[in-house]
Amino acid sequence: MKRIALLMVWMVLAWPAIAQIGQPFPPLSGEILDGGDRELPKDYAGGYTLVGLGWSRKAEDALKTWHQPLYDKFVARRGIFDGDYAVQLCFVAMYAGLKQTAYEATKKELRESNRKDLFPYILFYKGPLEPYDSKLGLVDKATPYFFLLDHSGTIIHVFSGSYSDGKLEKLEEVLGGG
Repeated sequence: MKRIALLMVWMVLAWPAIAQIGQPFPPLSGEILDGGDRELPKDYAGGYTLVGLGWSRKAEDALKTWHQPLYDKFVARRGIFDGDYAVQLCFVAMYAGLKQTAYEATKKELRESNRKDLFPYILFYKGPLEPYDSKLGLVDKATPYFFLLDHSGTIIHVFSGSYSDGKLEKLEEVLGGG
């Protein structure tokens, strides 16, 4: 009986992520902090793109745990073999519903921060959460979701939650480095 219960819990939590693999990432437009508009996946086509989505304060905090490790690996390329990866980063701060009122204030606060090196990689989205929640399986607003897209914008790997070495190692495996 416990095994059935555990299997059901796993299915509820894992199925949304598994169901997205092989599907195109839905178009999402927003504004990047260093100016200009971008559209996922169109403006990031041509290589791998790692998209991180969060739409609550708790998810935003967990999403931030990924900023430095991913920046170090895919932008600064600080590791010995990090130059082998060609991955574009896009951290998406989603402002839906009542949260839309905080959109401008949060952008202003971030622009005044000392992390200007991250500006090109943070996309601000303001609008409805649908269709992203249903198409991408966004079931827990306290959790950030990550989608690795191939050159055509197809989802090839999905994970969620705060940073861990294990999740980064799995990402490297998917990219062919492990």
